[in-house]
Amino acid sequence: MSSPESWLLICRLFAIGAPIPCTALSSREINVLPAVGHAVKQAMLDRDFVLCPHCQQHRAQVWGDGHGGRTCRCPDCGPVTVDRDDGASLALDEDWLRRKLRTALDINSRDGIDDLGNGVWRLGNARSIPVLLARDPMRIWHEPALLDRVRVDGQVIRLITPRSQLHAPPGAGVEWLAIEERFALYGDTLSFIDPGSQATKAVTADPAIPVNGPFSADFRWVTLPNGNGSPIHCTEAQAKVFNALWSFNGQEVTADRIMQRAGLASDKPIDVFKVKTRDKGKPEYEQPLAAYRALVITQRRQGLYSLACAPTAMHASFTQ
Repeated sequence: MSSPESWLLICRLFAIGAPIPCTALSSREINVLPAVGHAVKQAMLDRDFVLCPHCQQHRAQVWGDGHGGRTCRCPDCGPVTVDRDDGASLALDEDWLRRKLRTALDINSRDGIDDLGNGVWRLGNARSIPVLLARDPMRIWHEPALLDRVRVDGQVIRLITPRSQLHAPPGAGVEWLAIEERFALYGDTLSFIDPGSQATKAVTADPAIPVNGPFSADFRWVTLPNGNGSPIHCTEAQAKVFNALWSFNGQEVTADRIMQRAGLASDKPIDVFKVKTRDKGKPEYEQPLAAYRALVITQRRQGLYSLACAPTAMHASFTQ
């Protein structure tokens, strides 16, 4: 389920941009490490230096103690014994973060990620809006030509950056998204909290909370009644299909009516849930398909579809 502490740890690791000793983590961060194992990895620091195990304030050189052990000399604490775990460190898997941000923003998978150097990446276009990720946006302010390289006529540029790293207003034509506030972590999935969405404003504490039966307020999350309790993240198109089916109140309707109400060009509802060969086995693609199969009743011969959990259908099942 949602874990703000887990997400804040990931954001802190991203802002640092380098491995940090495990001894530098707070007790709350240590407690959430099992929940972020998919996003962080063990890293190697300079084994000749460690953060003082006693005061956690100074990096000190490590020496052998002549008895098979190790010690360091801290300027404040003096000689301090160094255990094996004192050199353990963690780093963020930044490829994981960039992939999850792209999925949360529905960036077309055909768009590649462009490394613009010095901690700035172009993640792609989300509905024609260019999206930049920056560890420290100062390079963008120093090199405004970077914005011209990615700008699309008539569109703003979305800039994702840690709140603590924004030293100046983004400027005209740039929409700033503080990564800590505009995204939320649920298991292995990120959700985008759109500042302009009424649905997300209504459930800012947890946008995945079921509001419409098993669906969240914006239909972007679905929690299966017989599942493991973890919400499943849907793309915008998948959410539109579920929303359309929900609006028919359990009636059996044809595919063209569903897709017309959803505002999509596909022929059948399942088209937006199909998993491409290259994505088979990936939970972010397989889980929405599993949700569709669990919740949508299909009568193939008649070409009719209905949602078993829709309000009228649910009421009928309780009164029988």
